[in-house]
Amino acid sequence: MASRAATKAAVDFTKIYSTLGLGKETVASLQAFRKRHADAQRIHGQLSQQPTTVDFSHYRSVLKNQAIVDDAEKLLKDFKPTTYDVSAHVKAIDQFEAKAVEKAQATAAQIDVELQSLQATLANIEDARPFEDLTAEDVGKAHPEILETVKTMVKKGKWTIPGYKEKFGDLNVM
Repeated sequence: MASRAATKAAVDFTKIYSTLGLGKETVASLQAFRKRHADAQRIHGQLSQQPTTVDFSHYRSVLKNQAIVDDAEKLLKDFKPTTYDVSAHVKAIDQFEAKAVEKAQATAAQIDVELQSLQATLANIEDARPFEDLTAEDVGKAHPEILETVKTMVKKGKWTIPGYKEKFGDLNVM
């Protein structure tokens, strides 16, 4: 029955638009929904004010066949609306709502963690030294495997990097 309590609470759409950072299409969809809802409420109000009784005396004076009017009046008096047990449907909707809320909260937590990670990465990037200020020693300290690879290549007498000529071409004049 959480949905009944939710419908009674007023929804502040301006707060939703501003705080959630929704896109233009989403805001337009919400506004269209609000308009349809307002129209439905207006039509419901108009229809609920109309009389619901049937004036059988008018139909008796207009129609020649009185048996049809008598049958219609009898059917209307004998009409008993059937009731359906919708508690199973309401229960299913409540369960779906609970699962949706759980998933939304889990997604929000995941987004918060990712946002913190991205903010830490951004702070790291902003605090890093410019590329022009880096030296070979700084790169070697940051990535020792590069130093090991260079030492190994020098010991073996390799002075060229494999794949360099294929990628950048040969710059030798001779």
